[in-house]
Amino acid sequence: MKNLITTVLAVIAIVFSVNNIAANEIKLQINTEDVIASSELQSVFDNYFAVKDAFIKSDAKSASAKAADLLTAITAVKMDKLKSNEHTVWMKVVKKLTSDAKAISSNTDIKKQRESFKSLSKNTYDLIKVSNPEQPVYKQYCPMADADWLSKEKAVKNPYYGSSMLTCGNVVETIK
Repeated sequence: MKNLITTVLAVIAIVFSVNNIAANEIKLQINTEDVIASSELQSVFDNYFAVKDAFIKSDAKSASAKAADLLTAITAVKMDKLKSNEHTVWMKVVKKLTSDAKAISSNTDIKKQRESFKSLSKNTYDLIKVSNPEQPVYKQYCPMADADWLSKEKAVKNPYYGSSMLTCGNVVETIK
């Protein structure tokens, strides 16, 4: 009788262990899929921030080069890898993102580039808002330019006026 009870308990323990291992494998697979999906847009976001940083330095040539990199990142996005809410927003903004990146990359007049950056920032905001970024992203606003931009840092560094008005603006939203 003791052997039977021991055997039954051992079988129950094995069944629970197998179920636990299977559940952990499913969780790992889901988390891996989330990382893959979020990384699909990460290059677009990283290149957007590089363009913004070039504008902070008032470097039209660098902004042009960084916008060309952004354009490459936009065209490399595999839409079938996006989450459904990201895909919906992507379809709404991809043409404008592409157009703005082209306008910035093909121009060396910083005033014209910054005008395109306003639209680029608006559409990138729409996209990052549904992407649930891993670290906070700050939507900032400059009343002088009447325009928003996105930043990884809470400290304001204005891309619309560069060093002439570097700290003009404020944080209007934190995206988490």
